[in-house]
Amino acid sequence: MVTGPLKGQVDKVWDAFWSGGIANPVEVIEQITYLLFIKRLDELHTKEEQKAARFGDPIENPVFPEGYDSDLPGRRPYRDLRWSVFTNYSPSEMFEVVSEHVFPWLRRLGAEGSSYARNMRDARFTIPTPALLTKVVDLLAEIPMEDRDTKGDIYEYMLMKLSTSGTNGQFRTARHIIKLMVELQQPRPDDRIIDPAVGTAGFLVAAEEYLRGHHPEIWTDAATRAHFNGPMFTGFDSDAAMARIASMNMLLHGVENPTIERADSLSEGHPGLDEYTLVLANPPFAGSLDDETVSKDLQKVVKTRKTELLFLVLMIRMLRNGGRAAVIVPEGVLFGSSNAHKAVRKMLVDDHKLDAVIKLPSGTFKPYTGVSTAVLLFTKTSSGGTDHVWFYDVRADGMTLDDKRTPIEANDLPDVLTRWRSLSSTPVVERAQRDETPADAPVVERAERDETPATGAEHGSEWDRPRTAQSFMVPLQEIVDNGYDLSLNRYKEIELEEIEHRCPTEILDELDALELEIQDGLKRLREMLT
Repeated sequence: MVTGPLKGQVDKVWDAFWSGGIANPVEVIEQITYLLFIKRLDELHTKEEQKAARFGDPIENPVFPEGYDSDLPGRRPYRDLRWSVFTNYSPSEMFEVVSEHVFPWLRRLGAEGSSYARNMRDARFTIPTPALLTKVVDLLAEIPMEDRDTKGDIYEYMLMKLSTSGTNGQFRTARHIIKLMVELQQPRPDDRIIDPAVGTAGFLVAAEEYLRGHHPEIWTDAATRAHFNGPMFTGFDSDAAMARIASMNMLLHGVENPTIERADSLSEGHPGLDEYTLVLANPPFAGSLDDETVSKDLQKVVKTRKTELLFLVLMIRMLRNGGRAAVIVPEGVLFGSSNAHKAVRKMLVDDHKLDAVIKLPSGTFKPYTGVSTAVLLFTKTSSGGTDHVWFYDVRADGMTLDDKRTPIEANDLPDVLTRWRSLSSTPVVERAQRDETPADAPVVERAERDETPATGAEHGSEWDRPRTAQSFMVPLQEIVDNGYDLSLNRYKEIELEEIEHRCPTEILDELDALELEIQDGLKRLREMLT
């Protein structure tokens, strides 16, 4: 979380752009990202230099080669393109190096045919004056960007400043919500992960960080390492600027050649079907699209123009059998009464395996919107498999639910993760034994069927929790009987607190006594005044 002096430093960078004549927030973010990317490239090259010097070897993977680049005007040496070099030049010379040398080189940096190369073809340096470039460079140099978490916090804070967010149903997803979704699905080294509405690649970056932290074996095997740096990560976005930012964001986090493409996932020629094993996404809730812009393949599955429904269908089709998904949807998807809403919910429940519905607080996406949302966890099977669905009512996510979204102590997210993992670790045989007992049987009877609890988690068995709790299980048949309604309130029971009211005559007697005391006091006060 960016607070205090650090927040002030980032605000100064932002204000410098606005006072310098760049008022488009997406353009500001893009230019800042270019500069951070250039700075990061210099840091990576410095690390390679230090490694080579330590072992007395030549640099294995130099970012900036020796010599000159004949394609650069004036045959400027590669060395001059380094952040640590050109930032020491005069304002006019630095401006000339960055605009005429660094940016042409950036556009050619990616491997031929790579998504990075395609995205960076249109990269433009739009800082208008040497004075503004110098001011921004000096301000960025004062911000500590070495720590990975701090860098992520700063970048997230800058993304929050996108005042255009929400105009097309595009809402920045808070990092702690992204992290929760990633940890719920636990990416594996052999996964192929996709976000069909990638934005700035927040989900892909979080998945990459999870894999780095939980699977060090990735770096000991050449094939696994190549998979991590290439086909493991895929993202699509219809906005060219977002695709460029996502590409640079992934490279800044050490993924060498992800597939980040500018493409409308819902149009004809959408991402490949049955190719991916994990979907992580918060697709835009932009309302309705024109029929002409939507893929006919998707329209055949469900006749609708609602983007949130079309994205759900698309994500199911993109997954391989056995693939899993964690997706944010507006709450209307859970209970909408249109034929399309019902058809999509029926598809999730009957044709595949709906695992969980996690209701988020209504302020989760403030300041962009107060719309209520939920996270759906499901597995593609193409043959059903839903037997129970786990519901969780998140009431606090560790931040206030107003526009400021400041940190607080109340936080249900750790409990969500603990309970989900305890539920996921329940042996299949135990679950089958429980399922032999009718879902509406008394809790005691169900407990007697089990010689041991479903899990050893300190929170107890999710299977036996009452409907008044924050989390509980709902059997398939009950969902079917309720018309595939997936709203938590449909199944949650409200526990009314029994209040004992005092006898009215007793209250009246007390009032009479008080009245007598008041009259007595007034009488004594008059006596004192006479």
